[in-house]
Amino acid sequence: MNHADIDKLVKTWIVDAAKSPANPRVQQVVVRVLGDLCKAIEDLDVTPNEFWSGVSYLSAAGASSELGLLAAGLGLEHFLDLRADEAEAKAGLAGATPRTIEGPLYVAGAPESVGFARLDDGSESERAETLLMQGTVFDEDGKPLAGAKVEVWHANLLGNYSFFDRTQSDFNLRRTIITDDQGRYQFRSIIPVGYGCPPDGTTQQLLDLLGRHGQRPAHIHFFISADGQRKLTTQINIDGDKYLWDDFAFATREGLVPAIERISDPQKLDAARLQQPYASIDFDFHMTRERAALPDAEVDRPRAAA
Repeated sequence: MNHADIDKLVKTWIVDAAKSPANPRVQQVVVRVLGDLCKAIEDLDVTPNEFWSGVSYLSAAGASSELGLLAAGLGLEHFLDLRADEAEAKAGLAGATPRTIEGPLYVAGAPESVGFARLDDGSESERAETLLMQGTVFDEDGKPLAGAKVEVWHANLLGNYSFFDRTQSDFNLRRTIITDDQGRYQFRSIIPVGYGCPPDGTTQQLLDLLGRHGQRPAHIHFFISADGQRKLTTQINIDGDKYLWDDFAFATREGLVPAIERISDPQKLDAARLQQPYASIDFDFHMTRERAALPDAEVDRPRAAA
């Protein structure tokens, strides 16, 4: 069967078979995706056994809530970022902090404070390196944005995230910080570690067949939002991590690997109200004004809430 025959057949199934008004966008997407899938089955001579194995795989991935992880691991989430970058570049936008993937582990409703927050609950303090991270949120004209919302979340020393890991306290390593009147934010936390896909999960199962690992470098996620600004979804990576430039989710980008300064000076320790040396990261976020002609930077996707 040639591609033209397949196109006619799919049109018969999806367009001609419609007996009531269809959603034109849904119809357009289904015709394209179904047609491409049928062409792949034909071109690659996919057997019925292989087809139903794929259906079973997707069912298992959905049942284990790993489809979001799979989208990251196959590069699809990064591809959406690249398309958004291209749209903004065509509109002449430049100078913003690079975006990168959200991932599947955000939880809405984290406690909110102004200027400063402590993220960790102290349960790993004896084994972890303390981190102080601070900076300013700027608009595209370089003016500090007071009242901007900085949502931040990251993993613990086992590579696990609160809410999904029920052994952690509520909202451990998750906070929302409202920038002060000079656009500044700061938080105290711990240096996180990276994590891997569940070793027995569906994502790692496919990665194994593709000859790929499922590891992410240590990183810290952010949503940055402010009135009139395009929402920024990004993350910074911890410099020196083994997987820094070998992230299975393709999320490491130039401009998102800040320097880490190790602080041991007694005066600086006193100023930070700490007794032991700590790591310090300075990182500013640069936003751009919202434009009507651009794709929405606020992505509507399923997210956990607590």
